[in-house]
Formats: sequence, C-alpha cells, structure tokens
Amino acid sequence: MNHHVLVPAGLVLLTGCLVPWLVARARWAQQVPRLALAVWAACGAVFAGATALMPAQLVLTNESSHRLTDMVLTFHFPAPARLLALDGRQLLALSLSLAVLSVPTTSFVRRLVRARRVRTRHAGVLRLVGRYDPALRATVLDDERPAVYCLPGRSRRVVVSSGAVDTLTPAQLAAALAHERAHITGRHHLLVAAAEAFAAVFPRLPLARHGGSAVPLLLEMAADDRALRRCTRDALATALYALASGRAPRSAFAAGGPSAALRMRRILTPYSAGHPVLLGLSTIAAAGLAMAPLVVACCAFPR
Repeated sequence: MNHHVLVPAGLVLLTGCLVPWLVARARWAQQVPRLALAVWAACGAVFAGATALMPAQLVLTNESSHRLTDMVLTFHFPAPARLLALDGRQLLALSLSLAVLSVPTTSFVRRLVRARRVRTRHAGVLRLVGRYDPALRATVLDDERPAVYCLPGRSRRVVVSSGAVDTLTPAQLAAALAHERAHITGRHHLLVAAAEAFAAVFPRLPLARHGGSAVPLLLEMAADDRALRRCTRDALATALYALASGRAPRSAFAAGGPSAALRMRRILTPYSAGHPVLLGLSTIAAAGLAMAPLVVACCAFPR
C-alpha cells in the first residue's frame, strides 16, 4: 500500500471520529458556540476532502502521490494547464476523488433545494394570510398561540403570531425578533443542511451522529448571543420561556422550541468568555498534534 495514504486516512480518523467525540463532550462548546460551529464546519470540510483524497493516493504511483501530499500540506495547487497534461492513471485518480466528493455534495444540494421549496410554499401562504407590520419589520400571523420564527434564504422573513404580540412585552418581543434576524444574517440554514447531508451519507460516523444534534443547538445559542448585543439577558430569557411551547414549520428557525429551557439556563448563567475560548483552542491544538507523526513520516520517506 502506498504509504502516502496515511495522511488522508489520519485526517479522516481525526475529523470524523476524534475531534467530534471531544467537542461533543466539551463544556466550552456551549459557552462559545461560534467557535464550536467553526470546528464542526472545519471537520466536515476536511473530512470530505480527505475522503476524496484516499482513493487517489491508492491509485497513484509513489512519486505522484508524494507530489499530491506536498500540494495538500502546503496548499500549493497546480495550474489548470498542468491538469490538462495528466496521464491516464492521474486522470483515474482525479475521477475517483471527484466521484467520492460528489456524494456529500449532492446530498447537501438536494437538501438545500428541498428546504427552499418548502420555504417558498410557506412564504406564499404567508402572503395570503399574514400582514406585514412595518414597525416590527415582520409578518404578523393571526394565531393566539405565541410563536416567533423566521424563514431564511431567498424567502427570508420573520413571522410573529398575534398571540406573541399580545403576550410578550416590547422588550421581550424585540429580543425574540433579534434572535430570528441573527439566524437570517448568519445563514444558519446552510450549516443545518450540511449537518443533515452528512447524517444521511455517513449515518454511523461520529461526525454525523454528534454533529446532527449539536449543530442545530449551537446555532440557536449563537443566535441568542447575537441577540444579546441588542437586548438584556432577562428580556431574552423570559421571551424564550413564553415561546417555549411554540412551533415552527419545517425548514424554519423558531425562537422557542425544545431547547428553550437549556438556553434559558445558559443565558441567565454568566461566564467568562476567555476561559472557554482557551479550552476550545487547546482541544483543537491537541487533536491537531495527533497528525504530526503521520505528516513527518510521509514527508520523510523518499520519493
């Protein structure tokens, strides 16, 4: 077996198993959700790339695979003219890599298209039964149950039920609206689609299994943190309490929901931002050091 396959194999184990296992159990992840989300996104991207590189390294000759390893480690990719001069074995390796990479990519695109279709239909219904409130900059829907949710993407809009307008105070309503607008601004639906795509393609992989449940919760916490820039902790926490039983249509983000109790406790419990960030960076650095022996070994072998 070509020894240069150790680098992508190590990356697959690192980003598909080790780092997700560590982050899923780390307390700092919920304290600094944006850092945790960046780790999940990086693991997904590196795992997909490393999985695509493995068949290429198995097919290529020792000299060609050494050059490929050097390019990946130094981020020095060939010019388009050089790609056109590839021989038969190199073209086969490229085709295999693209075929492997196309599986999660296709699943990701399909989920984006499907979610967009659902949101577009719901937006059409809202245009018929809802009314736009310029003061709230949101669509008000006549429903006595308190609910606040948003439709991200091209159909972007924030929806408020009349029950929420009657139940929440102005400060609480502003906090809930800020939370929903954070989802839209952050394009959180893209990360949800990516997590769902990995869960569908790699259902038993720790990256997919843990990420499928962790990413949506971290996105809600990240939206809470962004909303807290414009509102008080008490206003957001009490708004979550009032909206905890609220529901949202598929492919939408709701301010309440099943995670409301956990997020309320997090909002009302102050913490120091520096400490969890250092813990998170230490976890990432420690996991990254696990790749050092493989990288050194592959670079040390002669071509």
